[in-house]
Amino acid sequence: MKAINNYLKRLHNRIKENKGTFILYTILRLMVLAALIRSILIHNYEGAAVCLLTLVLFILPSFLEGSLQVEIPGLFQGIIYCFIFAAMILGELHNYYTKIPIWDTALHTLNGFLFAAVGFVTIDLLNRNSKNVHLSPLYLTMVAFCFSMTIGVLWEFIECAGDLFFGQDMQKDFIVQVFQSCKLDPTNNQQAIKVADIIKTQIFTASGQVFEVEGGYLDIGILDTMKDLLVNLIGAVVFCIFGFVYLHYGSKKKLAASVVEGLRIQPAPEPAEEEEEA
Repeated sequence: MKAINNYLKRLHNRIKENKGTFILYTILRLMVLAALIRSILIHNYEGAAVCLLTLVLFILPSFLEGSLQVEIPGLFQGIIYCFIFAAMILGELHNYYTKIPIWDTALHTLNGFLFAAVGFVTIDLLNRNSKNVHLSPLYLTMVAFCFSMTIGVLWEFIECAGDLFFGQDMQKDFIVQVFQSCKLDPTNNQQAIKVADIIKTQIFTASGQVFEVEGGYLDIGILDTMKDLLVNLIGAVVFCIFGFVYLHYGSKKKLAASVVEGLRIQPAPEPAEEEEEA
């Protein structure tokens, strides 16, 4: 009950401080609830589970504020809400990952940017409140970069586990026309044999099924993983540049200052002491 009261209190304060973020949160939440009801009515229970998970993720920023005793800026929260909605509802429920090929790439790029920001503002908060340790701008931004890339690698592990153990296709496939493999070397001397100009691949199963892949050879996830990590790196580097410039030059560089200060986490204010009744 205390946790619920604290959540409602933080929500009330958020409404007073940043009505724009609250309006965005309300609109997205109503859209998810509508999608949840529709999924139940059409017996799409997997979609309903996605909607429920989205609603849980929406309260994560407020939960972190209460647990860590910090204040997450309204801009940062708004970006997080939009990212969750784009990944879960648009990407998973409405199949944007398939309908819009660049959707996955865009979200992985934003993921790299956001988690670099999370790493940066967290270490920056500790750095500002520590009397004994003062990290240089370069070191702080390198930590933020490594944090973002670590999250990106862990997510690729999750995608691989989903494919191997749950029969998913989270690591999307690519059609390639050329590849090299030592497995094709008849001498077993680790010579890479090149296979080029592939126009069709046939796959035969033990049950007698035959699958044809037109246009080349089916690469099952390697290129997708490398692409995801590359764009995650790009997103992380972009934020780290902003972060380094801001730490080095302060508010003199207005663009960097507006980006970092808009995402900068602050310690939660001390609760006001209640006045004693006379």
